[in-house]
Amino acid sequence: MFVLASTGTQRARINPHLADDVAPLVGWLSLPVLLVAPLTRSDAALGHFVRIVPVAIGLVLAGRAVAYKAIRDTRSQGFIHERTVIVGAGQLGVKAARTLLDHPEFGLVPVGFLDSVLDEDLPVPIIGEVSEVAAIVQRYEISRLIVAFGATREPQMVPLIRACDRLPVEVHVMPRFFELGVAYEGAFSDDLWGIPLMRLRRSALRTTAWRTKRIFDLVITSLLLVVAAPVLAAAALAVKATSRGPVLFRQARIGQRGEIFECVKFRTLEVNDDSHTTWSVAADGRRTRVGAYLRRTGIDELPQLLNVLKGEMSLVGPRPERPFFVDKFRVAVPGYEDRHRVPQGITGWAQVHGLRGDTSIEQRAVFDNHYVENWSLWRDIVILCRTIGSVLFGAGR
Repeated sequence: MFVLASTGTQRARINPHLADDVAPLVGWLSLPVLLVAPLTRSDAALGHFVRIVPVAIGLVLAGRAVAYKAIRDTRSQGFIHERTVIVGAGQLGVKAARTLLDHPEFGLVPVGFLDSVLDEDLPVPIIGEVSEVAAIVQRYEISRLIVAFGATREPQMVPLIRACDRLPVEVHVMPRFFELGVAYEGAFSDDLWGIPLMRLRRSALRTTAWRTKRIFDLVITSLLLVVAAPVLAAAALAVKATSRGPVLFRQARIGQRGEIFECVKFRTLEVNDDSHTTWSVAADGRRTRVGAYLRRTGIDELPQLLNVLKGEMSLVGPRPERPFFVDKFRVAVPGYEDRHRVPQGITGWAQVHGLRGDTSIEQRAVFDNHYVENWSLWRDIVILCRTIGSVLFGAGR
């Protein structure tokens, strides 16, 4: 049950077919078999176990077939239905709407289209424009969103679909050129009476696994503070003894959902009042000798562990930026604002690829949004390990 749940094979599909699930189910069910078999205490027990395995797998497949039949029947009778909106009233969008109306066993009830065309001769009305997608989802209590494109260009669709991240809606996309056989097949694919659909991965913020990120942050941060306590104490004494001013440097940064918080570091420059508008201090003559070393080794970032404990930051995430520059980048850099969907981090996917300091903001936004869309706890662990490696071997700064 754990393997099936963690691999997503129990997720409800629009048009479930047992034939599509036999191969992946048998493959995933073989994993617990391989794990349990070595634990048998005797050859007789192993033989008994081997005889039970095909029976158990057969029962799972039979149960899945019965469940699929029950799902189709209850949908057809109207006991289960999900309000659906179609983005794009073009040829494919109209075909999808008519298919849903003709096949109630899919359980999707088309409420309307989102587009800027007239709603003449359409099977369901135009209920708004694409730019209103988030508001429409809430107003009409939409459960499914089918993106069939239309008059809106794909780059313009990305921020609009991302606006639904925090809403309880599943998003499906019709792949381009599916007539040529290039449609994706797998756990995230579905079929709408011959029209392939690809379900977008759920936003990290809406997954159960995301809750473990905060627990992970608290546990690892607490351990790091204990282990690094001597280093923190030595760095504080060095900063205090070699220059005038406070040990910690405090600066306003933009965090998750655009909220402002006070980020803390060890002070590495002489006291100044232009830090909120100065982009790079790589060649700044005001850097202290101790500060240069702290920056080179990354020790200056360690006080941000306190920000992580307070919940203002995460160990891993897009790096937080100052309000002055966020205001500039959100206008000039496509997708920059989208990186604030998650807590900002001490290190991130962009940083382990060398995008730190005076590097391309456009590329950082691409890497940060890729991290958000494809987040996993394992990826956080990989990023932390790569960060530690870059600091230890001097490749990161």
